Amino acid sequence: MSEVLSQSQIDALLNSMKGGGDDDPGPQEKEEKKEVQYRKYDFYSPRKFTTEKLKLLRNIFENYSRIAASQMNSLFRQSSEMEVMAVEEQRYHEFNSSLTDSDIITLIKVVLPEQAKNLPMLMHISPRLMVNMIDRMMGGTGDDDSVDSGYIYTSIENVLYAKVMSYFVNAMRDAWAGYIRLDTELERVEQDPSMFQDISVDETVVIIVLSVKMGELSGNITICIPGTLLTDIFNMIDRKKNINLDVEQKDENTKENIMDSIRESALYVNAQLGVVEVSLHDLYNLHVGDVIDLNKPKESEVALFIEDQPWFTGRLGIHKKNMAVKIEKRIAEEIDEEELRRLVSSTEEEKVLEKMETEVISS
Repeated sequence: MSEVLSQSQIDALLNSMKGGGDDDPGPQEKEEKKEVQYRKYDFYSPRKFTTEKLKLLRNIFENYSRIAASQMNSLFRQSSEMEVMAVEEQRYHEFNSSLTDSDIITLIKVVLPEQAKNLPMLMHISPRLMVNMIDRMMGGTGDDDSVDSGYIYTSIENVLYAKVMSYFVNAMRDAWAGYIRLDTELERVEQDPSMFQDISVDETVVIIVLSVKMGELSGNITICIPGTLLTDIFNMIDRKKNINLDVEQKDENTKENIMDSIRESALYVNAQLGVVEVSLHDLYNLHVGDVIDLNKPKESEVALFIEDQPWFTGRLGIHKKNMAVKIEKRIAEEIDEEELRRLVSSTEEEKVLEKMETEVISS
């Protein structure tokens, strides 16, 4: 029996025939593809910092987030979380235009080695988060969700605001410690952002947005770093990396460099025939022509000293009508301890006796 088509199927079939068969029949409609939004690149003001530099900043402030969140847990007695949401390069006027007249920004003085003066970092905390931090610090519950972005701080809250910010500023030093020595301190709290004009409106800055969750409340911490300050910081980090690479290369060639520097040094070489012990009475009665028995066979090895350190053993002989020593083996590698004791004695008494014997015989 042939299948009977419903009215909706007949209409869909007719529509597909009119449209050339491009439309798919069926009750379900195709999902519309979302248009991908791309951010326009401003070729008149090219980016100053590469992706690698911004990634380095993200790593630094991820470390800062862990340190600051730990301090928040102990200071406000509240479970807190902090994470990096964005690291973007912008112009300063974009950051400044996002602030309102009631906002407060914190100026962080940055001291770099070998740098006299630098532009400060700027930090802004959303009012909802800051008001509840102050409330928790004063013993409150810190769960007021009614604070909006236009909140105006009182004079007492301004003092407490600076106190809270000092903890966040001090954590900044530890976050940079793994890369560079960067000393930070709270310079001042600016209650009117429009009054701060040390940074040009067209100055390149990097904005770091940190998302903070304290209990049931959430807010953002925004950090603005001037481009000139970041350029000095990155240059110092690059120099430190180059110095470390040079040190590693020097360590690899240390032995060769040392040998090159001392290769032409003059060393005193002494061949020791033997060491004997004599009494003071025998030593006193020694005369020219007397013979001292070294208690060694005539074919015995002699110890060869280099700067009073035994290095080799060898045989006495003659080379070009001069007495010479033929080196046979190295003491440190092949000779055993008993033989070393027999050939070499390093006590000061034996050295003195040897010197006295030589002086008596020569006289």
